[in-house]
Amino acid sequence: MNIKLIVGLGNPTAEYEHTRHNAGFWFIDELAWQWKAQLKSEKKFHGDIARVAQPQGDVWLLKPDTYMNLSGKAVAALVQFYKIQPEEILVVHDELDIPCGQIRYKLGGGNGGHNGLKDIQAKLGTPNFYRLRLGIGHPGDRNLVVGFVLSKPPASERQLIDNAIAKSLQAMPDIMAGDLEKTVRHLHSK
Repeated sequence: MNIKLIVGLGNPTAEYEHTRHNAGFWFIDELAWQWKAQLKSEKKFHGDIARVAQPQGDVWLLKPDTYMNLSGKAVAALVQFYKIQPEEILVVHDELDIPCGQIRYKLGGGNGGHNGLKDIQAKLGTPNFYRLRLGIGHPGDRNLVVGFVLSKPPASERQLIDNAIAKSLQAMPDIMAGDLEKTVRHLHSK
């Protein structure tokens, strides 16, 4: 199956724009720029979307304008309207359990307490969608997690995250071709 929907997770409004939790939005912005796609607000799909013609067919880009814990609302609306299967979805998100700047790519699995993933799984009724996990590191104490993900990373960490996004964009042809093995080999290497 080919990817037909790429969702970047984050929180809307300028207040959250530069916070770690918006790494998925940063990815979508870069991908849209690279693919020369114009994201437009679409109330029906609860987010900013773009339709991009690719060799294997149309691909939708989505940045939900709901807050993180309601991300599934936007995903479900677009998926139901365009009859997209869970295995045709790639969700790009920040990941606490991966060191800052590292990347992991997988199909399915748990949500690791990530509220955006939790809501998407609940709305789709399955965890079987692809995830591009952008490492942001962990503050070391679970009581500090909320403040950590909702704060702006220092310039050195932002550079690591931006480098991870650039590396992920290089892997997009393999991701779009459905070459899981090649994608994992590329993204999981140092």
